[in-house]
Amino acid sequence: MSSDSQQSLAYPLTQHTLDNGLRVVISPDHAAPSVAVNLWYDVGSRHEQPGRTGFAHLFEHVMFQGSANVASGQHIALMQSAGAAVNATTWFDRTNYFEALPTGGLDLALWLEADRMGTLLTALTQENLDTQREVVKEEKRQRYDNVPYGDVMERLIGLTFPTDHPYGHTTIGSMDDLNAATLEDVHSFFTQHYMPNNAVLSIVGDVDVPTGLAKAATYFGPVPAGTPPPEPPTHVLPPMADLPRAETAAEVPAEAVYLTWRLPARGSTTFDALDLAFTVLGHGQTSRLHKALVRQQEIAEASSASTMGLIGGNSFGFAQARARDGVSLERLEEALLVEVDRLAADGPSETELRRAKAQFERHWLHELARVDSRADEISAHTLLHNDPTLINTRIAEIDAIDPAAIAEATREWFDTGTRATLIYRQVSR
Repeated sequence: MSSDSQQSLAYPLTQHTLDNGLRVVISPDHAAPSVAVNLWYDVGSRHEQPGRTGFAHLFEHVMFQGSANVASGQHIALMQSAGAAVNATTWFDRTNYFEALPTGGLDLALWLEADRMGTLLTALTQENLDTQREVVKEEKRQRYDNVPYGDVMERLIGLTFPTDHPYGHTTIGSMDDLNAATLEDVHSFFTQHYMPNNAVLSIVGDVDVPTGLAKAATYFGPVPAGTPPPEPPTHVLPPMADLPRAETAAEVPAEAVYLTWRLPARGSTTFDALDLAFTVLGHGQTSRLHKALVRQQEIAEASSASTMGLIGGNSFGFAQARARDGVSLERLEEALLVEVDRLAADGPSETELRRAKAQFERHWLHELARVDSRADEISAHTLLHNDPTLINTRIAEIDAIDPAAIAEATREWFDTGTRATLIYRQVSR
């Protein structure tokens, strides 16, 4: 790991909390005349109630449908006319809204974000709700129902977490729940979660700290604080012990084996150690799965492994391999488990661990190189870990993980006895 790269991570960060509770982080970067505005709300699918799933993702769409001073559909149009790239995403732990644009558009971006935070309900009509509900249904058809392996995540989540767990359903939610949602339900969800004291605003780029803070106060200061709901329960679930197993079949290009594990929450050394282990197992063409199953034994056409870091008590990790024609899933599963057991028993080699850390460093530096993705990481570490300065120390934290830490983490959380298995078979066309 390069000490020079560690020393270079000194991005300036100034954090301030407005009177209404909005946390504002400013990170000046005058290398180019552009600025990123990034807003994270502390609401994701884990904050949803039974019978009301999919609401966080629904609001990702509804938030672009106008507010008191912005006509329906004009948010994106105004941003694009100012030269902005704009989007939003929903996840288990958060919903984020973000734009990157020339510096001269900063006031417009902040005003638009503040207007919909403060006045969205003024413009939220039954027609807008019905329209966006149909958009979400179409998204589910395109991304989940009508694509090969589109239901894998839903099935793996079902194997990994109880159905009543905050992480027990996907962010797309239940279409039955969305169909049953009334305008009153949706108004209530917005009132509970979309408020300045339940959000983080990051401004990164060609702006100085006094100007950025003053503009944030000007546009967001008048938005009143609210009363956020209680945090969902964060009871830590133990590793799985009863080897849950499921099978499904569909018209897919290749049969596949998927494994899933419960892991500890992100933000811990144990999770970071397991993340490195999963990198060694299945990230890229130098990984163990690719070398053993794809190149040497030639029984898989593709393989991978990765983690999904979450904060609500547990994260989870996956490994998968897709069988080559003529290879039985039983043979592929056995070979996959051999590699898992070998890594759990022996740990990564010195070269593998060094390579995994280098892969993390390369990815992290790439994320921080652009103002838009840097703003997103700043918001993430402020909202999820209450510390934006972690962006400057992550490489050093990962570099400090030694083989003993990985051995301890895998001993508790990662082997073939703590997995769940999904078998995905082909059906004839």
